[in-house]
Amino acid sequence: MSNITLPYNWAPRDYQMPVCQALDSGIKRLITIWHRRAGKDLTAINMCAKAAHERVGLYLHLLPFYKQGRKIVWNGMDKTGKPFLSAFPDELIESKNDQEMILKLKNGSIYQVAGTDNIDSLVGINPVGIILSEFSIQDPHAWDLLRPILAENEGWAWFVYTPRGKNHGYTLFEKAKKNPNWFTQLLTVEDTKAIPLSAIQEDRDMGMPEEIVLQEYYCSFEAPLVGAYYSKQLADAQKEGRIGNVPWSPSLPVHTFWDIGMGDSTAIWFAQFYGFEIRVIDYYENSGEGLAHYVKLLKEKPYVYGEHWGPHDINVREFTTGTSRLETARQLGLNFRVAPKTGIEDGIEAVRNILPRCYFDANRGDMEMGIEALKQYQKEYDDKRQVFKNKPLHDWTSHAADAFRMMATVAKRLVSDKKKKHPSRAISDYDII
Repeated sequence: MSNITLPYNWAPRDYQMPVCQALDSGIKRLITIWHRRAGKDLTAINMCAKAAHERVGLYLHLLPFYKQGRKIVWNGMDKTGKPFLSAFPDELIESKNDQEMILKLKNGSIYQVAGTDNIDSLVGINPVGIILSEFSIQDPHAWDLLRPILAENEGWAWFVYTPRGKNHGYTLFEKAKKNPNWFTQLLTVEDTKAIPLSAIQEDRDMGMPEEIVLQEYYCSFEAPLVGAYYSKQLADAQKEGRIGNVPWSPSLPVHTFWDIGMGDSTAIWFAQFYGFEIRVIDYYENSGEGLAHYVKLLKEKPYVYGEHWGPHDINVREFTTGTSRLETARQLGLNFRVAPKTGIEDGIEAVRNILPRCYFDANRGDMEMGIEALKQYQKEYDDKRQVFKNKPLHDWTSHAADAFRMMATVAKRLVSDKKKKHPSRAISDYDII
């Protein structure tokens, strides 16, 4: 076999050189926030192929959705029609599993494309290099699960994305800029000159909103998140001081609102109702756990519970057991009330109506993640037609948003009666039935 030089038949552009040199020099954490069509994934996969032959191990290329991984990376091509996977020369490949998107290399390394929409599939693996593509729209839990592994095995992580408002991508970038052990780079079209301004103007002329132009081509964190359902209401809550420290009151019952996933995340909001106010005091989300896990969690919290509201499909019997989740919950000591089935648009409008009444405790449980999910919950965007579809994008924000929508649809039933006597303190062995 003839000598093969990696990267293979690819040379970085001038603006791509610094991150390549940083990875080669041993920097383990890298962030490249580059504009649309700047060659983010192509650069990362070529450097990953090189790294896979310098250290034997598992290398992951992660996108927000599994199907995105197949479309953008596994079947992806550059503007000349050259496949992204050609970064791995055929002579160096032992086998290729198209179904699971896995390349096994002759030197023992493995390259795999996957999606963070199924976080549980990432548990138990031991990657030594990870590309987190479109990190700003990935489930932030994925990085929380993976970074202890990389810390232990001294692996590297490369975050590749464009901004999506001031979300977890913004927070990570701001922290990384202050850390000398991280490489950070933000490049707009004015920095790279990779796209002519005429092409950007053509996108404008074809209907691309100016906010998306600023986001995609000028990497603006300040651009409003176009298509977000609750951006105005949550911005108002922030300005009015309704997101911060909201102590829970032991004299009021705590109601819970659930989105129960099947092989997916389960999300729970905890709220107290007092007159016109809705005090959202806690949030919890997890995946890969049965109902018993969540019942145990409720019992461990110091709350006196009121009503537990589950989704309308909680009555559906599971094919394998013949038992509904409603019945399973009752067997575990948890009595659900079933929320009425409402249209998504009606539910979204109901959330908009109650958000001005909501006070969020940002410091308890997974509240930061829950609030961020509500901020980012948005319409699906049609890239071909350059318009938003009239339906929500199903991503990591959906679980929190669905559970909160349930709260909104039953809120009128839970307005507290100030004259009603409530327990004066929380009872630690409170029976959640």
